[in-house]
Amino acid sequence: MKKYLVQFKPFLIFIGTFFSAYIVLTLLYKFYLNSFATNDVDGITNVVGHNVKQIMQWFNCDIKIQKSVLYPYLEVWYNKKFTLRIVEGCNAISVIILFASFVIAFSGKFKTTLLFIVAGSILIYVLNVLRVAILTVLLFRFPENEHILHGVLFPLIIYGLVFILWVFWVNKFSKYAK
Repeated sequence: MKKYLVQFKPFLIFIGTFFSAYIVLTLLYKFYLNSFATNDVDGITNVVGHNVKQIMQWFNCDIKIQKSVLYPYLEVWYNKKFTLRIVEGCNAISVIILFASFVIAFSGKFKTTLLFIVAGSILIYVLNVLRVAILTVLLFRFPENEHILHGVLFPLIIYGLVFILWVFWVNKFSKYAK
């Protein structure tokens, strides 16, 4: 048994570190979410809505984003038509937690790891805001394709970016980089 523990030590350290970081970051995020009333929209989601509105206004789009009267989400109205909802899951924090947990598990030097997590998180956030803005227009024009757009294409793009960042991290900066 000891032979296997020694043989798989790097893998076990990676798994332990990854899940520890993921659980801690997820719990911190859940505590943050629980600080808001049940029917209220959290602050990060509000910022995402504000940023989506700013981007859409740069392109002179007729956009209105408001809090739902009854539910904890933001309503996105594009060309005076209700197009989509921005809920807590649309703010990309869960994706950023997953990204950061992996980078921590394959950590390198502290400063490099921290800077990469911050830069990667900003990149994921910006891509996510662009995703919501583009999805708004596409769902307005092609509402029948909601499943393929929201459920397949855009998750593929955002998780694809995370995967590319991970590969870049492991090959260039992690302690396992050659």
